[in-house]
Amino acid sequence: MNERADKKAARATADQVAREANVSRVAVSRAFNPNASLKPEKRDRILQVARELNYTPDMAARSLVTGRSHLVGMIVPDVCSPWESQEIDALTTALQAEGFATLLFKAKADFSMDPRLLTYMRGFNPDSVIAFTENILPDVLCGFLDRAVPIYVIYDDVKQFAGAASGTLYDRLLVRQKNGIEQAVALLQGYGARRMAYLGGKAQSLANAERERTLKETLAERGMDAPIVLAGDYTYDTAYQATLDLFRIGEGADAIFAANDVGAFGAIDALRHELGLSVPEDVKVVGFDDIPQAHWKSYNLTTVRIDLEERVRALVRLILMRLRAPDAEPFTETLNTRLIVRGTVG
Repeated sequence: MNERADKKAARATADQVAREANVSRVAVSRAFNPNASLKPEKRDRILQVARELNYTPDMAARSLVTGRSHLVGMIVPDVCSPWESQEIDALTTALQAEGFATLLFKAKADFSMDPRLLTYMRGFNPDSVIAFTENILPDVLCGFLDRAVPIYVIYDDVKQFAGAASGTLYDRLLVRQKNGIEQAVALLQGYGARRMAYLGGKAQSLANAERERTLKETLAERGMDAPIVLAGDYTYDTAYQATLDLFRIGEGADAIFAANDVGAFGAIDALRHELGLSVPEDVKVVGFDDIPQAHWKSYNLTTVRIDLEERVRALVRLILMRLRAPDAEPFTETLNTRLIVRGTVG
């Protein structure tokens, strides 16, 4: 067995990599930090030697020295629905570019979190935690974190955490839904819609509750009747059935505002394929989110857009700002929504 094979038999140290690559110990550390300044050819040479010697940085040891784990936890309500899956993918990609790895934790069906999983999360000592499930109050989540300040995605109503303990520190991404909803209602009213139905999302979702509240408020401001509220859960099948019930059992509507795009797809297919109605001639449909499938020609959906790229950039900024100023007052980033007009209204 040659000398290099002997070295590879056991995991090498950073000092061994530095000697073999003829660089400093600091250069080896920099090579494994994507944000560190290092000439590309030098980084490539160090990484090649590290592979040959079976070297990888000891993140646990580095965490003890720096106080940083380079881990970001994400608490999500779902991992396979179109919006959540694309957001997880985009956010993971952006965080990896900043030198972070991600830990994914899935909430229960009622959007609560198993305390055992929160304890497990604490063991990883994450640098930050993003809570996409608003039902876990900040004072509860913070009780399971050592130094990380959680980030919450909040929709419209900044008082939704009024029940949280006074003084609990958390950062916020505030999503303003009202702009996009106002634009949608104005467009529907302009095309003659008078009797509107709201096809809701999950009852436990605060985002859905705020969406419904804002729609009712906007309709009232424009002198229109309150919407018919249809129970939903953000899924295609439930939306499909709710739309059939609206027209076969109820009195129907001339416009449907869905809490998400997938629900809008279910409504459109029920209208066209079961009820024999045309969209938008007989019934106008608006969705929410603007997932990639919304522009597909079979749907061509008019929808309220949450800009995913802007949302991801804002979340990354919040993480980096908090790491630079761990004791600062709460940080807030604000994201507005806007209507994307396609072919399901006029």
